Amino acid sequence: MSPDKIIVAIVSVLGIGFTYWFFLGKNDKEFVASDSVDIMVDGGYEPEVISILKGKTIKLNFLRTDPTTCLEDVVLGDFKVREHLPLNKKVVIEITPDKKGEFTYTCGMGMYHGKIIVK
Repeated sequence: MSPDKIIVAIVSVLGIGFTYWFFLGKNDKEFVASDSVDIMVDGGYEPEVISILKGKTIKLNFLRTDPTTCLEDVVLGDFKVREHLPLNKKVVIEITPDKKGEFTYTCGMGMYHGKIIVK
């Protein structure tokens, strides 16, 4: 095998490794909420993963500081909630999950995601 083919093979393997690490190796940090959680909406959602208890009412306090129009709405499809998030104003959404599982919330266009884990 010629040196240029060896270099291409090594760079390809490194590229595959980097792509896997960047997109799939991301470790979501889970925020455990008791009564309420403040969610910053700025280029996504922070915290992105929220853990709550089944049957307990939780307040999700969204504060959007990002002027991106995609983030103007938040959609909690499993809870049948779609709420407008005005810029720099806190919006409180109360939910009471009645079953365990993982439920996603997204922006109005479905480009930014978060997850609620009900235990």
